[in-house]
This record gives sequence, C-alpha cells and structure tokens, in this order.
Amino acid sequence: MNTRSLLCFATLTLAVLPASPLYAQTPAQIAEAEYDEVMILEPNLENGRSTFLTCSVCHKPEGWGDVYGSYPQIAGQHRTVIIKQLADIRARNRDNPLMYPFSIPHTLGGVQEIADVAAYVAQLPMTPYNGVGPGRDLVLGKQLYQDNCAECHGKAGEGDSEKHIPAIAGQHYNYLVREFDLIRANSRMNAGPKMVRHIEGFSRREESAVLDYASRLRAPAEKLAKGARLNPDFPHYVRPPEPEWPPIAPMPELPPLP
Repeated sequence: MNTRSLLCFATLTLAVLPASPLYAQTPAQIAEAEYDEVMILEPNLENGRSTFLTCSVCHKPEGWGDVYGSYPQIAGQHRTVIIKQLADIRARNRDNPLMYPFSIPHTLGGVQEIADVAAYVAQLPMTPYNGVGPGRDLVLGKQLYQDNCAECHGKAGEGDSEKHIPAIAGQHYNYLVREFDLIRANSRMNAGPKMVRHIEGFSRREESAVLDYASRLRAPAEKLAKGARLNPDFPHYVRPPEPEWPPIAPMPELPPLP
C-alpha cells in the first residue's frame, strides 16, 4: 500500500471510529463526564467523613472556611455544586491552584470519593457567623441583587441544586468579592456566560453593595449550627484559637423597591 493509500485508510478509519476520551476533549467535557459518573453513584457518608479529612485542612472540620475569604464556607452547599466544582478543578476547567493538589485522584480519590464527600459536606450545619460587608449601601445592594442575581441564585440566595447553581446565603463577604473579581477578569473559566454579562459593568461601589447584601442573606434556620458548634466527627482535631464572632444581625428593614 503506497503512502497516499495509507493516508486515505487512516482518514476513513478515524471517521468511523467513536470519539475516544483520550482525544479532542476539552476540560469542560472531561469535567462533565466525571460529574455524570459521580451522579449515578450511591454516596457513603462514613467514607465521606474519612475523605473529608483532606478538605478539613483548609475548610476546617465544620466546613465553615474563614471570614477572610481564603476559603469559602462549604457546609450545607448543594451536593451537585460540590461535585461540579470538584470535577471542574480536577479537569482544570476551573483554575484554583490552592485546591487543585487536594482535589486530584491521588489525594482525594476517585468518583466514589467525590460522591461520598459531597454528600457529607452537604449535610453539615452552616455557621451563623459568616463574614459580612460594611453595611453602608444595602438599599443599592438589594436592588442590584434582585435585578441581576435573584433569577439564578434565588431570592434568598438559596441557589439551585438541579442546575448546580451555588447557594450564596451565608457565604463570606470576602470570598464573594474574590470570586466576583476572578469572574469579571475571566480568570474563573467555569463561570456561566450569563453571570459574566451581568457583572461586567459593575462599579466598585455596586460590587461591594450587592455582595454585602448577599452575604447577609440567611439560610433556613434548620441548616444553621446552634452557636459555636464543633464537628463531633473530629473530636481530636486540634483547632487554632479564633476570635469569637457575634451572630449576624438580622437584615435591616429596607425600603421597598419601586
């Protein structure tokens, strides 16, 4: 068979073969495939507790992160959101250098471990002491939130499990600011195009106002921990001393929007 015939044969062979997962897959496609694998598995909460030990290094045993914005509160987050974000980070569809080494299969495990740890995190009670903004521009923040955020993230910041849209009620203000800036700078690759369009024209004042308002939205009472609760699954975890944060004051009564 001459060279021309070989080339024709190779072209025809590739045309009829099914697409291989090793070729021509984007990070988004790889992440989506892993997400689909995870979603058909039955989670094991006991194994999720063991797997979560890796996550607790940064997110703390309670899954509350920190008010400084380095690590988000993940306790009580939708299981589907946790799965999607882990799959995106592992596939490099979301650039997160801090978390990437902790998410890879060698460290975290495979698809079963993702299913297990996501279910475990989703049932953890949330902190009632999340970090909030300065509280100076909440009327503007409420208007901006209702006009730009409520359609997807929900009126009360509850998110959408079926569409894996994160719940943002009770999230730390500084973390929201960090992610907002990354999305606007096109540095968070898995951000939805709709969100990018909504926020690209925000001024710094508008950004602070809307995220301050969002950080003050409260999750349902049944999802919140009672006081300074420690996770009983990790009784021997040595926690560094932290300042005592007062409970978040109720959202002030804001004038109705026109």
